[in-house]
Amino acid sequence: MKHTMLMNQKLFVHVNGGIRLPITVQGASTRVLSLSSSDMKATRQSQQENDGTSRSQQLSSVAGGIVALGKFDALHIGHRELAIQAAKAGTPFLLSFTGMAEVLGWEPRAPVVAKCDRERVLSSWSAWCGELTPTELEVEFSKVRNLTPRQFVEKLSKELGVRGVVAGKNYRFGYRAAGDASELSRLCEEYGIEAYIINPVMDQKQSILNREFTNSKERGQVSSTRVRYALSEGDMKYVSELLGRHHRLILMLNDDQSLTSKKNTTSFPRSCLLNLPPKEGVYENCSIVYGKENVVPCRVVVDTDNICLELVEIDCIDIPSGDSQYLNIEFGA
Repeated sequence: MKHTMLMNQKLFVHVNGGIRLPITVQGASTRVLSLSSSDMKATRQSQQENDGTSRSQQLSSVAGGIVALGKFDALHIGHRELAIQAAKAGTPFLLSFTGMAEVLGWEPRAPVVAKCDRERVLSSWSAWCGELTPTELEVEFSKVRNLTPRQFVEKLSKELGVRGVVAGKNYRFGYRAAGDASELSRLCEEYGIEAYIINPVMDQKQSILNREFTNSKERGQVSSTRVRYALSEGDMKYVSELLGRHHRLILMLNDDQSLTSKKNTTSFPRSCLLNLPPKEGVYENCSIVYGKENVVPCRVVVDTDNICLELVEIDCIDIPSGDSQYLNIEFGA
């Protein structure tokens, strides 16, 4: 940490090609916290390494593993429970489908968890998974969409070589969701795959079930739909309960980005966002997180066009220059 003494000065956004979160201090010293390039770029480098992994390497690595089945958008506590059960039986994997929105014609929407942040979340699950970190296996939805339940299980057995699967009691699969959990168990037995069917993790806030959710699939279980609802309400305590962690918003910053600074607040355009923010409003008890253990308290204002950060205890932060950096904002309950 580097401390610089300044008097009656306004600290501007751009510093040596990098970015500074500012505050104006009258008649007092100003402390400057410098972030190293390695702190800010670790997540991006990890993502680049992951992107370099070939699909064939992914497929070969899952052989003999235990695959959790589901839609892993929010990586909430229900998904974590699937991973825990998979880890108890062997090497845990999450089977995720890519390109569903494009194939099904859904309107594009921001993910709950930024793609570059998923590895961090899965790594945090190792404490519940016997020190094993679940690996995410991505399969193109277009290649499995038309498979019957039998063909899907056959693919798991013969192409992927999985030893077992874990699914929730309400799991549906196959073309037009023709198969249910009982059929999954039957087909897995036929193909020599272990099947673990578990009860869903139930949402403790059952009072909102009838008021907000009319989808027939909603039976009170924790779901990504509920996480999105909680974010839309700005209820960060509820979000944290569903996720089993604080929600982390990721902003990608480029050197040519237009940032504005006024008094003790720096505003970032919504175009920086890589995942879903809470509804418009003021959020206290937030933090800018960098490196492994570095946390800087801040206040966050979400409005129609911008994400505004106001530092609380430290007066400014220097972010080093580069082609792009990630800024991590964590919302306290």
